[in-house]
Amino acid sequence: DQCDLCWAEEMRCVAILAVLAVSLSQPVAAFVPSAVPLRSSPAVASARQPAVSVSMQEAATDTSARLYDPVARDAHYNGNIAQHLVDLHDASATFDFCGGMMFQLVLSDKLRTELAQVASQGAGHRHQPVIHDASTFRMAKVPGYTQTADADNVKLFHGREVRQVPTAAGGMGMVLQLVSTEGDPEGWTQQEVSGYDGWGHDSGRQWRTGAMLQGEGYAEFPKKFGDKAFTLHHRFYLHLDGRDRMWLSAEDGCEGHPAAAAQDMFGQIKKLLG
Repeated sequence: DQCDLCWAEEMRCVAILAVLAVSLSQPVAAFVPSAVPLRSSPAVASARQPAVSVSMQEAATDTSARLYDPVARDAHYNGNIAQHLVDLHDASATFDFCGGMMFQLVLSDKLRTELAQVASQGAGHRHQPVIHDASTFRMAKVPGYTQTADADNVKLFHGREVRQVPTAAGGMGMVLQLVSTEGDPEGWTQQEVSGYDGWGHDSGRQWRTGAMLQGEGYAEFPKKFGDKAFTLHHRFYLHLDGRDRMWLSAEDGCEGHPAAAAQDMFGQIKKLLG
């Protein structure tokens, strides 16, 4: 079950990948003025690029693994889900939704502070976020589920999908924001709470612009996500799948798991040039 926008976004992603494939199939020289050498001499390259130690590379690999790989995740966090979410946020990590739509996870300042406090108390703290098992693959299967706006920052979260964010990691302009349910300046507005119907079809729901949210009390939305950003609010929960991956799932069935974003076209060209 996927949201209506997923198909359209997938088609957009396919088009982008097609352009990328064509671009990368061209000789590297096609992207570089003929007067500029493709590779600098070793001496120049050495002077321009600081050496990266093996230990730094290993540390970066280890960090990436524990964010995205289930085995490394469990070995490192040992049930401290709050710390995992904080680290995903701090690393500007991305979630793969609908088979290729990369959303950056962004926690509100208040929710990050709350989760960090829970994390400092260890995996056994009663406010640790719950990851449901693979059989709970829809929010409607969560014990005690009701069609309301209720959330508790443990089993259910308030959040938003945000589109057209120019600074979003993943290169697709998309963010998943999670916010606190209590006294959060970035939390759901009164209108979002009273009008919530996230179990319904996206096409019939109210998307909000930055100007709308400013009028409802979320004054910093355009500053944080850009003047052109718009959003739809959802409740979210966490569950595992048969491969032990963690999924962040919206009430309407749209969901994604932590996954590293592929390099953009220019990043790959830069790598080819050395």
